[in-house]
Amino acid sequence: MNDEVLPRGGSAADAPSGAAPLATAVDAGDSGYQRGLKRRHLTMIAIGGSIGTGLFLGASGRMEIAGPSLAFVYIICGIFAFLVVRALGELVMYRPSSGAFVSYAREFLGEKGAYAVGWLYFLNWSTTVIADITAVALYMHFWAVFVPIPQWLLALTALAIVFAMNVASVKLFGEMEYWFAIIKVGAIVAFGVIGIFLVVTQTPVDGRTPGFQLITENGGFFPNGVGAMFVIALGVVFAFGGTEMVGVAAGESENPRAAIPRAVNSIMWRIVLFYAGSVILFTLLLPWNAYSGSESPFVTVMNSIGIPYAGDIMNVVVLTAAMSSLNAGLYATGRTLRSMAVAGTAPAFAKRLNASGAPYGGIMITAAIGVLGVGLNFVVPARAFDIVLNLAGIGIVGTWASIMVCHALYVRRTRRTGEARPAYRLPFAPVTNAVTLVFLIGIVVLMALDAAVGRITLVVFAGVVILMVIGWFAVRRRINASAFTAAFAIPDEALVERDEPGAGQPHDGETGDGRPAGRRPRS
Repeated sequence: MNDEVLPRGGSAADAPSGAAPLATAVDAGDSGYQRGLKRRHLTMIAIGGSIGTGLFLGASGRMEIAGPSLAFVYIICGIFAFLVVRALGELVMYRPSSGAFVSYAREFLGEKGAYAVGWLYFLNWSTTVIADITAVALYMHFWAVFVPIPQWLLALTALAIVFAMNVASVKLFGEMEYWFAIIKVGAIVAFGVIGIFLVVTQTPVDGRTPGFQLITENGGFFPNGVGAMFVIALGVVFAFGGTEMVGVAAGESENPRAAIPRAVNSIMWRIVLFYAGSVILFTLLLPWNAYSGSESPFVTVMNSIGIPYAGDIMNVVVLTAAMSSLNAGLYATGRTLRSMAVAGTAPAFAKRLNASGAPYGGIMITAAIGVLGVGLNFVVPARAFDIVLNLAGIGIVGTWASIMVCHALYVRRTRRTGEARPAYRLPFAPVTNAVTLVFLIGIVVLMALDAAVGRITLVVFAGVVILMVIGWFAVRRRINASAFTAAFAIPDEALVERDEPGAGQPHDGETGDGRPAGRRPRS
């Protein structure tokens, strides 16, 4: 492993004319990686990251609860998902990092914040890995030939295959995600074309004529009441988990500042078209109560059309989506754990890189959690997907909240020091940060009101928090204080505090924000 760390922050060339240069920061967790991801990889990772089991399998279970109103929930949650990724995009433009959320938390919240954010993100993806291998096993049981094979064995096989792909090289990961995303997008577009054709031509689907009457005659858009929308909010947030993957991948791309704006900006229309559009088509083609949580709604529709092997083809697609999400989960947690391990807040084994620059130590740790998921499939195969769904959702909420907090602190620092923000930025910050944080807090409150699953999940999460606190006291004395260094280029006229009237010049040896020069800011 090459331990030399080169500055990877912005430069004067990235700043608008006449503005202060962007800050330069160095995170030791970024050393040793290979920039093997091209712009096309980054774009398709952003696209594919938001299209996974949350749509292909989770949509059926959500429709069982909320009916057609699931489309509205997708749009509302999707708007906030876009704001989060847009904020992350600005942070990437400021300083690309493979540690992403952990690295930004290290800079703006200190090592304690990085510890909390890193393990929350690990909770998100490690539980998502369990959900993905469960989904793969369920999809395989669609075919009669695989029914005799136990669900746990199919889940273990999927985990082994993706683990092998992930440790090979980042270039192979990018290439696999590129083609996975193309298959997923192509399938959804094809489904949309077929669905619209059936609605326009009024071709019967499973003996029913498609149209809005299937909605109005089955309880309307809110068959179980408006409250049902709030019950499924966390599951919908889970569906968008993965959109932030673009921030992790940017650290290993050839030219992240050129690729990030295009990748992030495409998220909003994908959410409306792929998620909300698909749900509307589902409910126009079949009654909302015709879908089952044990089968992908895409497969249900294609089987009902009567086209030979249509269901089989779509099942291959949703199987690809689950494998793609599983692949991304191992990738993200491997980088996150390595960033933490370099600072001493994760097992030292997670620091290890192979000859291809893949952090196989962190990937193996996540794979080990996946093996526990195999056990879950063995003990409670019928409930494995739902059990981990909510825990993954909490991890996502925590990760998104950290992104918005770090971004808000970054914006505040730029206002105080005169440091230039990138031209590509989150609009109306920090107001949009505050609104998004209120939304995320609301998601957690709604969980507490759900006596069936939500409260149980929060109790389990409280146990996780206790373990994290114990873990912090166990690792805090071995933290590597030199894991992160920052040196901010601040023009003379920016040394006066801008947001606090009467603020004077900084003391010798301090930066413009009143903190000792060269130390990590904790804005």
